[in-house]
Amino acid sequence: METGKRILIADDDPDIIDLLESYFQNAGYRVTAKVNGKEALQAAEAEKFDLVLLDVMMPYIDGYHVASEISSRQGSEAPKIIIMTSRDVGSEKGIALLSGAMDAVQKPFTLEELDAKVKAALE
Repeated sequence: METGKRILIADDDPDIIDLLESYFQNAGYRVTAKVNGKEALQAAEAEKFDLVLLDVMMPYIDGYHVASEISSRQGSEAPKIIIMTSRDVGSEKGIALLSGAMDAVQKPFTLEELDAKVKAALE
C-alpha cells in the first residue's frame, strides 16, 4: 500500500531508526532517516515532508529546537511533527506543543501506538 506520504525520522539510536524505517516503509510511506538534530533540520529544509518524528535527546540540536525551527521557518507549510521522548510525556507534552509539535509519544512505545498517532496526524 503506497501512501505517497513522506516521513522524516530523526533519532540517535540506530536500532530505533532501523525499526521505524522498516515499519513505515512496509506500511507504504517514503522514509528518510537522520541520526542527529542538525541532519534532521537540514533534511527538513531541503525536502518536503508530510510528517517528522523527532527524538528529543539528539546530538548537536535537540528535537524541541528542531521542531521549533521547522515550524517557524516553514509556517503553514510545515510538516506535522510528533516528538518521541523517554521523559515523562505528561510533563513534556506542553514543551512539545510549544515547540511546534502536534503530539508526543513516550518511549518505549509500541509500533501500533506510534502508527495510530502517525495516521491521526496525517488525516
